[in-house]
Amino acid sequence: MQRTRLIIEAPAKINLFLQVTGRRPDGYHLLETIMQKVSLYDEIELRACAAGIHLRCSEDGVPENKENLVYRAAALFLQATQGRRGGREFGVDITLTKRIPVAAGLGGGSSDAAATLNGLNKLYECGCSAVELAEIGLQLGADVPFFLADAPAALATGIGEILQPVEPLCGCSVLLVNPGFPVSTRWVYQSFALTKKENTGNLKSSQEGVSGPFTLNGSAQTVPQRTFLLNDLETVTAFRYPEVGRLKEELLQNGAARALMSGSGPTVFGLFADRQSADACYTLFKRRFFHTYLVSPVGEK
Repeated sequence: MQRTRLIIEAPAKINLFLQVTGRRPDGYHLLETIMQKVSLYDEIELRACAAGIHLRCSEDGVPENKENLVYRAAALFLQATQGRRGGREFGVDITLTKRIPVAAGLGGGSSDAAATLNGLNKLYECGCSAVELAEIGLQLGADVPFFLADAPAALATGIGEILQPVEPLCGCSVLLVNPGFPVSTRWVYQSFALTKKENTGNLKSSQEGVSGPFTLNGSAQTVPQRTFLLNDLETVTAFRYPEVGRLKEELLQNGAARALMSGSGPTVFGLFADRQSADACYTLFKRRFFHTYLVSPVGEK
């Protein structure tokens, strides 16, 4: 008997490494980035219905129409799989419970879209392959294929769609601190391109002086190979929003082994080898920033 209801969790991610390696003629930037899923989740409830896409979101201000990636993911999926459903009309009622901050550099929208695609494939038993879902997902955003994949951590190249699984983080706690304002990913990439073109000397490594990988608790397996925490986009975002740089410094001063902005920001994360230090730092930041989360890497052994 076909199920009529499904609940799926959509994890956030952090970028342990992000380098812009070029730009395609169509304007998309080429990247090399290591992404790690973390245990902060949005929740998506899917209910089968006769027709149409009906989206409700728990958070005020989040669109409930085609401006939302979840809505667009559902529309693309239903269109792409119409033949598999014998031409029969199906719809879906979607309830999106947001916990991942919006426009935060944590991939919440992309993760929600991926969860919707995976969920609809199960709900309607369409049998789409991972490759087929990734092709649909890439129409929605470059990060969506990563969230569709089973791997908890991956090296992504191209525009983010070429994935190679890597060892996930382990042996550490991750503190996410979002300063409470959104940052447009499009603006960051556009500003990066302008800054790069006008003056390459203005763009310095976000971890200048860090020349190699690091470990936590003395174990070489705690940080994915090739990772040394760098984000090319951090300089752009931090120049306009100095709070990003201040958060990094505070995290390091309060016990973080390393700190970095995730994605296009403005969320900053700290890696802690010691859980007690992470708990104390969480308490300190939570008093000032509502969107502060102490999480674990997904997939750690």
